[in-house]
Amino acid sequence: MDTLIHLIAVYGLLVVFVSVLLDQGGIPVPAYPPIILTAALATDQGKSVWPIIVVAALAAVIADWLWYVGGRRLGAKLLRLMCRLSLSPDSCVLMTRGIYGRWGPPSLIVAKFIPGFAAVATTLAGETGTRPGRFLLYDGIGALLWAGVAVALGSVFHQAVNRVLDRLETLGRMTIPVVLGLIAAFVLWKLWRRSMFQRQLRMARITPAELSALMDGESPPLILDVRPEPERALTGWIPGSVFVQTVSEAPLMPPEEVIVYCDCPNEASAAVLARALNKRGFKRVRPLAGGFAGWQGNGHAGSFE
Repeated sequence: MDTLIHLIAVYGLLVVFVSVLLDQGGIPVPAYPPIILTAALATDQGKSVWPIIVVAALAAVIADWLWYVGGRRLGAKLLRLMCRLSLSPDSCVLMTRGIYGRWGPPSLIVAKFIPGFAAVATTLAGETGTRPGRFLLYDGIGALLWAGVAVALGSVFHQAVNRVLDRLETLGRMTIPVVLGLIAAFVLWKLWRRSMFQRQLRMARITPAELSALMDGESPPLILDVRPEPERALTGWIPGSVFVQTVSEAPLMPPEEVIVYCDCPNEASAAVLARALNKRGFKRVRPLAGGFAGWQGNGHAGSFE
């Protein structure tokens, strides 16, 4: 424990910078504990905590800028990759798109306080063409606020932090295994949540060929498009589909059959909206297997009218 405290005391700002950079970069390394601990030690020693806030915010903005640039260059491809790798895939679907679509860049101010939202929101900012200066303004404010809350917790509750350190010190050589065990438990919990979310997505899909046949029938289905608006404008949409971002935007009087499609892995956004519509009394709702890419791959063209 003495070694850990010494490392924080000597290299605290570096530890904070690296942990925040990794955390905001998408690697499940808890960033708040190092910030709180460093702030608590600085308060005990009578040092200023402002450098901690600045370093943590800077690391966060650097990581966010990388997501932003990736979103500008790769767009939906990066979002799909993120959702495949994410330990919080539910944050990669309709909720995130809905929040950013409604509030735009100002949502970056609170993005870091919503688990899994920050990286997706910053990528969406790049994908949707948010101006760099506007992005940096709101993201910088959010980073300072996020870092400031962590530092405030460490500074205000520094005595409580000291008591926790004293408890850990009684563990002797078991301190590091216990800390690593807690980190492992955090990652396992995230993996469990991912598994439960994937179970919720298991529902009947409709193939592009089946959808085409329904559209040619006497009672065509209501088709909902939950993709980002910029991608819809770029690639077109299934003829007759309605663009929605949230459940509340779905028509209140749907026909018997409702089809939802997106551009995400496992039709996640579509499946989430379909579940929500089921709960609201929509009789039959199914995601489109393969999403819009599957529709095009089946030989159907997108409409721009």
